[in-house]
Amino acid sequence: MRTPTTDRGRLLLVLAVAAAVTVFTATVPLLRDWFDLRVYHGAVDTWIHHGGRLYDYQVPGTTYGFTYPPFAAVAMLPMALLDLRTAIVVCLLLNLAALAVVVRLLTGRSWRRHGWYGCALGACALALFEPLRDTFSFGQVNLLLLALVLVDGWLLATGRERWAGIGIGLAAAVKLTPALFIGLLLVARRWRAAAVATVVAVAATGFAALVAPDASRFYWTDALWDTTRVGRLDYVSNQSLQGILARLGETDRAVWAVAVLLTLGVWAVRARRAVTAGNWAAAFALTGLTACLVSPITWVHHLVWLLPSFVVLVRAGRPRIAGALYAVLCTSVVWLWFDDASGIDGFLGSNVYTWITLGLLLWLPVGQPRAEAPNRERSASAIEPAPIPAAPRMAHVSSQPGPASSGETAAATGTGSGPGLGFARSASSEPTGSTRPAAPKPQSSSSRASS
Repeated sequence: MRTPTTDRGRLLLVLAVAAAVTVFTATVPLLRDWFDLRVYHGAVDTWIHHGGRLYDYQVPGTTYGFTYPPFAAVAMLPMALLDLRTAIVVCLLLNLAALAVVVRLLTGRSWRRHGWYGCALGACALALFEPLRDTFSFGQVNLLLLALVLVDGWLLATGRERWAGIGIGLAAAVKLTPALFIGLLLVARRWRAAAVATVVAVAATGFAALVAPDASRFYWTDALWDTTRVGRLDYVSNQSLQGILARLGETDRAVWAVAVLLTLGVWAVRARRAVTAGNWAAAFALTGLTACLVSPITWVHHLVWLLPSFVVLVRAGRPRIAGALYAVLCTSVVWLWFDDASGIDGFLGSNVYTWITLGLLLWLPVGQPRAEAPNRERSASAIEPAPIPAAPRMAHVSSQPGPASSGETAAATGTGSGPGLGFARSASSEPTGSTRPAAPKPQSSSSRASS
């Protein structure tokens, strides 16, 4: 099938795709009724206005309540000034802004090459990505945390290390999973950034302890260790190593601990290689993958942390692999085993998102992206004649491997100027939603969700 070559044809295609996406999102039972946002809003409202205890609140008719560290509640205090409908609107705007930041950081300025047509199709593809779609309809915070972390990645990749670590520290204080990025800074021997991230996380946690001492005491001594507050480990939406073991009926924590240690070992080796090659994008992508694997519970909407991996694959010259994996993550295929994950088919199918995450951890390219490989520059200079002094400036940039200004480097490699974590272009995505009927659990129902 040929793609349209005229503006009219492209507009018609974009309108057709947008219509299909709209129909899909309007008819498939995938909306989560802002469940997690209702947890946040209800917990903060009860805590501030009704004298209730933060971690005692439960959404009416469910057993689910607030599960994040106290600093997350402190950061959400402005929500106490809003009614639920206004909070939903604000949440949507914040998530849209965070998504814009994430896309900008991952793609740099390369998105301009594709114009309105490519951007429109990319937006349609993103609208279908299951983890992203769930993040919006749950009212989740994952996109905001991803944006904070990627800002630090951009600072490191562009040599602005003075401010690096603040975003990671804040993200780790809101939710524990991003704390692994402090480990990445240590693996990369970015001691200053690691110290900044640690100090920010500790300071934010300490501030929360001053504001809410009782809630802090309860969280760090009780709630943190009670995974039943979040949901069942064997629930099909839990796409972590622990989820695989739970669905197999393996309850020995020692087995899970061994799996986690092996995973962390692989991550440390591969992340170090990526940093040594100057590929911060791959290093951050690997850390997001690992965080999803080692966390006791990784709901499907947490898999927005996989987005950087697809961009790394595309930039490494493997767009078909990226597209195929992305498409699988868009199919909601794991829900086919919602009722029964037994047997070989259940073992393979109900954990397919985890297999993708694990495969990316093992085989994601960690060397220099093709657009930056020095041997490419050398071969180009060997083949092409030296530029004539009077030649246009663009010819000088494209044919000469010698020192260049930051703007010239950016034009030649697609990196260096503006955000981009060194990415030349972003991967596209094409997901779908669950066609399963509403389920009595937070990750599959419009009445329940987990935070």
